[in-house]
Amino acid sequence: MAEASRAHLRRDLPEEIVVWEILVRLPPKSLFRCRAVCRSWRSATSARPFLLAQHGRQPNLPIISGSKYGDTHYKDFLSFDHRDADARLHVVARLDGSFNLEASCGGLLVLSKRGTTGTCFCVCNPVSRDHAPLGAPWDLSIFRLLGMYLHRPTGEHRLLLHRNRRTESIVGPLLPKGTTGCYVFALGSDQPPRYIGDPDEAAGLYSDIPALVRDSLHWYPLRQRGESRLVLVFDTTTESFRHICAPPVGPIRSNIFEVDDKLVVGCCNDAMEAVDIWVLQNYEGEVWVLGYSVKLPVEQIREQFGCWNEDSDATVVSVDGDVFLLVNHRGWVFYVSTDGELVGNFHRDGHQIYACDLRLKQTLVPHNLFTAPEGYAVTASPFL
Repeated sequence: MAEASRAHLRRDLPEEIVVWEILVRLPPKSLFRCRAVCRSWRSATSARPFLLAQHGRQPNLPIISGSKYGDTHYKDFLSFDHRDADARLHVVARLDGSFNLEASCGGLLVLSKRGTTGTCFCVCNPVSRDHAPLGAPWDLSIFRLLGMYLHRPTGEHRLLLHRNRRTESIVGPLLPKGTTGCYVFALGSDQPPRYIGDPDEAAGLYSDIPALVRDSLHWYPLRQRGESRLVLVFDTTTESFRHICAPPVGPIRSNIFEVDDKLVVGCCNDAMEAVDIWVLQNYEGEVWVLGYSVKLPVEQIREQFGCWNEDSDATVVSVDGDVFLLVNHRGWVFYVSTDGELVGNFHRDGHQIYACDLRLKQTLVPHNLFTAPEGYAVTASPFL
């Protein structure tokens, strides 16, 4: 019956509509299954233009990290799609527990692993399970990773790195003496990181996870001298820094996010009972407005799941125009609407789960950086 239905579909609809209006909308797992239907589908859905279009239609979903209490052998990375009928978590990948998630961009994840000689980095695609080390023969252990981005003029995925004055290369004389500050490194490149400047704020005055809006990375100030508050901006096209004003809120418990291609800052009160979401309504004019003021369902969570305290935190999420909060609390993740309604909750027995500020837009687009040169040593996979 299923074979007859597929044959009927192929006979009644033009191939172009099937491929570019139906198959292009499928998630990677479903697309893999469709490739087994016929050779023409397999050929069409393996072409790079199709894969780019299919990637562009994938939702940018929040990543939730999970690990078993007392077990360091593995870590699970899950995604959450609120559009699912049962609003459940989906396993993206299970990684060796010694790896930590550092950055995400274009369906690629950058992982770090601390060893006896310092921290090393690798890049992977959790859909295809491709992976490759980063930096060799250069010593990236002396850097702190600030962000990852697509450099549109070249099509390269690049890392923004920072080196402070206290670190020295353990591999060799990578950097000129005394040259500290920010560097750019292209994934898969055999060239060393390139120095681009030394903004004072990059040394640690800003939050770890930047928001990517208008091809620029944005960091919200955690600490800043004086009364004026500024958001640090890195233009990923010109690879230069600038500042824009921050919303008129205090520095405590605030994070920066991208929501519907706009810059937003989520601010929690000290008791973690409410979240204000400020939106940069006019980017050029640097005009911030209060978009949402969310009263969290604290009493409902207390009654159903135990105590509530200020150790909780909230991540602002937008998927296909729907804005909501993912609230972390003692191994639970709560799904809360902007009306303050507790829509759902997630818990895995014996596991600690945590919604981070990173997103994953799944991709099957191939990357040359995963192709090891002849004679190049293949590193152990981070996947389990």
